[in-house]
Amino acid sequence: MSDGVHNNRTLWIAFAANLGIAASKFVAAAFTGSSAMLTEGVHSVVDSTNQLLLLWGRKAARRPADATHPLGHGRELYFWSFVVAVLVFALGAGVSVYEGMLHISHPEPAVSPIIAYVVLAFAFLLEGGSTWTAFVEFKQAKGPLGWIEAVKRSKDPPGFIVLLENGAAMFGIVIAAIGLGLSQLTGDPRFDGAASVVIGGILGFTAWILAVESKQLLIGESADIEIVDGLKRMIECRRGVTGVGDVLTLHSSPDQITVMVSVDFDDAISAGDVEKLVHSIEVDAADRWPMVRRMFIRPQSGAGDLPPGAGMRS
Repeated sequence: MSDGVHNNRTLWIAFAANLGIAASKFVAAAFTGSSAMLTEGVHSVVDSTNQLLLLWGRKAARRPADATHPLGHGRELYFWSFVVAVLVFALGAGVSVYEGMLHISHPEPAVSPIIAYVVLAFAFLLEGGSTWTAFVEFKQAKGPLGWIEAVKRSKDPPGFIVLLENGAAMFGIVIAAIGLGLSQLTGDPRFDGAASVVIGGILGFTAWILAVESKQLLIGESADIEIVDGLKRMIECRRGVTGVGDVLTLHSSPDQITVMVSVDFDDAISAGDVEKLVHSIEVDAADRWPMVRRMFIRPQSGAGDLPPGAGMRS
């Protein structure tokens, strides 16, 4: 999974699309009295806010390391990604279910439904364009991985958040249209409220996926196994290295990895040679994997025979 530094083009496109969609949905809700249309408008506002939070997270994550945060501020992005998941659940799903239940309990027939259909078609086209942009970017980043595996292994939350949010939005538009249509055909406006509840369920499920994936990154997730194995092989083949213990990695941001390695050096070489060897390992690692920003190598006797975790004990 390639998670290098992405530009913000996809986020800005999603923000502009959601802002325009939200305005049109609220206008339509005012004219039609549709509960599903109102909740779709709230959903679009939440999505627009989410894009701004992710943009801020990316900006904040690029701040350099300082005395208080020696490993940098990269996890700001993961924090704001988790906040986005909470907003999707609390505001998106919560408001949708509340409005739906309210409309079911106190049904009011929609008026001028043709306006709602026009707005839904307009929203679907805008959302589709934004979704396609996110789809293309994420497809390039995921490489040969399957879609589910790519989401699990991604270290860049905005990439999959925009894709999942937009997918849920397009599904919600379809549900809103179905609910409005059934209300017209049957004369029962409760179908419109039921559609709002279903939309809330979709958003709740999407929020759960986003929260789980963001949480994993926020508490600390290792680099891909290919990088870990590559680092171990690169160090093991060095003249003067007799064994490699733990290779611990941690993503501080999508493009920043901290590496801690326990290495057994040949007792016959001098301390000066060990220093040169460590330096060459650090330079080689940075050349092969530019995301490796910091590397800590701890000399450890018999590192190759240590049980997992033992090499980093003090």
